[in-house]
Amino acid sequence: MLPQENPDAETGPPPEEMPAPEKTLRETAARFPGSPGVYIMKDAKGAVIYVGKAKSLKNRVRSYFLSNKDIKTRTLVRKISAIEYIVTENEYEALLLENTLIKKHTPRYNINLKDGKSYPVIRITAEDYPRIFRTRRMIYDGSQYFGPYPDVASLDIYLDLIEKLFPLRKCRGPLKKRGHPCLYHHIGRCAAPCAGRVSREDYMAGIAEIQGLLSGRTEQLIIKLTADMHARAKALDFENAARLRDLIRIIEDLDRGQKVVDFDEESRDYIDWAAQDQLGGAADHPGTCLCSFVVFQMRGGRLLGRDVLRVCVYDSEAAPEQFLLQYYQEAGRLPGTIYLREIPAEWNMPEYFFREMKKQVRFLRAADKRDIAVLNMVKENAAHDLRRRLHDMGNIPALEDLKSLLRLPRVPLRIEGFDIAQLSGKHPVASMVSFYRGAPDKKCYRSFHIKTLAGEIDDFESVREVVARRYTRVKNEEKQRPDLVLIDGGKGQVSAARGILDVLGLKDIPVIGLAKKNEEIFLADQKHPVILPEGSPALRILQAVRDEAHRFATGFNKRLRQKSLSLEKLASVPGIGEARGRKLMQRFGSTEEIAEASGYDIAKTAGISLEVAEAVKERLDIEREKP
Repeated sequence: MLPQENPDAETGPPPEEMPAPEKTLRETAARFPGSPGVYIMKDAKGAVIYVGKAKSLKNRVRSYFLSNKDIKTRTLVRKISAIEYIVTENEYEALLLENTLIKKHTPRYNINLKDGKSYPVIRITAEDYPRIFRTRRMIYDGSQYFGPYPDVASLDIYLDLIEKLFPLRKCRGPLKKRGHPCLYHHIGRCAAPCAGRVSREDYMAGIAEIQGLLSGRTEQLIIKLTADMHARAKALDFENAARLRDLIRIIEDLDRGQKVVDFDEESRDYIDWAAQDQLGGAADHPGTCLCSFVVFQMRGGRLLGRDVLRVCVYDSEAAPEQFLLQYYQEAGRLPGTIYLREIPAEWNMPEYFFREMKKQVRFLRAADKRDIAVLNMVKENAAHDLRRRLHDMGNIPALEDLKSLLRLPRVPLRIEGFDIAQLSGKHPVASMVSFYRGAPDKKCYRSFHIKTLAGEIDDFESVREVVARRYTRVKNEEKQRPDLVLIDGGKGQVSAARGILDVLGLKDIPVIGLAKKNEEIFLADQKHPVILPEGSPALRILQAVRDEAHRFATGFNKRLRQKSLSLEKLASVPGIGEARGRKLMQRFGSTEEIAEASGYDIAKTAGISLEVAEAVKERLDIEREKP
């Protein structure tokens, strides 16, 4: 079999307020897509304990790990060992898929859905003069089923539409001949086949139109209804024209095809993949192409499973064929039909499976609406998995090069970078950015107000203050330590940071500086700087950390300066002053918001008269009109 990786077995630095397994799960949830879909929670033994649907997988699953969880949620979270997800095209499909997976796995914590009920479907009976009605019970006697429909109200409107357009019989059981039709015929709800008022050919022609309607082939019907709607509107019958307009909209909304659940008994698999070449290769597979294959297995009209398989290949063009040969090693696993994105002109797979496994398998490209929709879903799942895989891997080869070139004690998976920003000594601030596996980890970013300079300009002292504040807390609270600290600067800044870390007893954390002028790398224990080749992956990572720290610091400094200028404008208005101006800024956030506020709100907030409040608004309006 192919080597498999668990796409959800992720690790990373979690927040300190939760137990370790819970931290890892929360980080896993943070990397879920914001798409609709279904999430599957498993315990330590791999058993499914909960299946849920979500409009946004990321938001829904992250909500399980909030601090204000109720008792029921806390109990569930303690049982979770892994969380997987399946992306769907919309919430409707997520609902259907959730129902299928719950019935398959009967998870312990899905207590509200263990009543054995299914969503209703529309049944067309296998009789000479078929009936149409909704049901929850499947009887395989040749009847046709369409659905299911989680939205029962929409289903009822659908049946009402059918009843008005196609008056079929209502009586149960075998059709009995009558001399006179029943009341339903007189009110236009039955064609009265029992009284010979309609031939079987005409009756079955109506059934064929209904089958087309329920199968999504609605173009001709919509054309017909639209023409009827315009005719009624022209005749000033606006009530019925509006009713037809609403029915047309309903048909368009319901005409999606059943993509996750249908009633085609044929077994079939849908396969797609996403691939990307690794420049320099992965750490354990140099020079390879990473592929994520996804298989959706439809059996008995239901999605019974999803397989995600991650492989490293040397020839991406040959990857699909190699995957099929290894994935379908057992004849019992083969479906009758396999849908793929594309079928090569010379394709030996059908012959191979027929000769070696005595199984006739059709390989098809998706042609109709249903199959195209499912294959698109498979493709999206594969793309999500590959993006997640690349994110988890990070740029390990470049980090390994960095370790070797700078003789670091370990691979710098976690790098924290610092920069100082000020303008003529005003609003001195510092930033700390964090990179994990070569990529920004923005939830760990921090910003600092420099408190010890008293208006002086001293980058070295600023570095000492910020490094001391950051790593005193790291040490005291036993937070995760970085593998490398990078300072935007030269030898002096590095020495300042190194001295503080040594005093704190953190001598095992390496410190380097990156000077922008010649991209020189300064190490605390070396006299001369190290210069890496321009464009090398190791240097690019250090540049990314340095540039991000600079961007974050200057952005913070700019916001403070803008806020200070705004406060000065307010304080200059007679009757305001600095204290009242600060109150207004705290209440409204910016001068733009103050200008938009009412004079009454400004007066109430600052404790001033309405005349002074109007003067504030007038001054701010003048400032906004300046070029």
